[in-house]
Amino acid sequence: MKNWIELLSEFKEKRQPVALVTVTKCSGSAPCVVSSRMIVTEDKSIFGTIGGGKLEYKAIDQAIVALRENRIIESSYTLGPDFAQCCGGVVEFIIEPMNQSPELHLFGAGHIGTEIANLLVGTPFKVKLIDSRPDWFSEFDIHESIEQCQVKEHDFKTFRDTITWGKNCYVLVLTHNHAIDFDIVAMALENETKYLGLIGSKTKKARFNNMLIKEMGIEDGMKNVVCPIGLPIGGDTPKEIAISVVAQLLQVHYNSTVSTDEE
Repeated sequence: MKNWIELLSEFKEKRQPVALVTVTKCSGSAPCVVSSRMIVTEDKSIFGTIGGGKLEYKAIDQAIVALRENRIIESSYTLGPDFAQCCGGVVEFIIEPMNQSPELHLFGAGHIGTEIANLLVGTPFKVKLIDSRPDWFSEFDIHESIEQCQVKEHDFKTFRDTITWGKNCYVLVLTHNHAIDFDIVAMALENETKYLGLIGSKTKKARFNNMLIKEMGIEDGMKNVVCPIGLPIGGDTPKEIAISVVAQLLQVHYNSTVSTDEE
């Protein structure tokens, strides 16, 4: 097969989720060596090998779990009768899901929005800051790693085209216009997201809930929308609100990704 680094680079460029299986320990008789690697895709295509047989089938199945749940898995197996092998060796490996970094699509480059974006620099989140106001981004000091996206307020298709929907998609709605907020929330509810948050009061939430049910036919209304956003840690300045929101985003991300299974 190609060099595994080259392969991973190709998958990254295509933004295709894959799991990298790496043998971390071998003892006794085993069909592989330390650092043997295998790449597994979501459709169970494999590149490379960790020795074949039932051990490899087990690793492939666990790689699919790692991809589905977007978490690292560590496993240890003794190659005995259960594996139709009597060599008695032990193999340990780690499975790392890749190309599944959380992507935050943040609508509204106001004081709170830009604070949230800047605070997420250096975290796993890839941030896209989106606004419809002309020449608006120049008003703020925004970190160079944050993607800035100018959309047309009266051409709603431009909003839809900015989002990469899916299980790694996070959407925050903090625009200057309640009508735009509603349109984005309604659009997001019709697509797959990991997190959908809306800044606003209980009154705004209740109003949007009624509109979603009665006007959009979305029976669950605001049930799947986080509103208000942020953890209840106190403080009402833009930075303090941003800190509470960033803490919530990281909590959602790490609660679903940082865990380890040993078998």
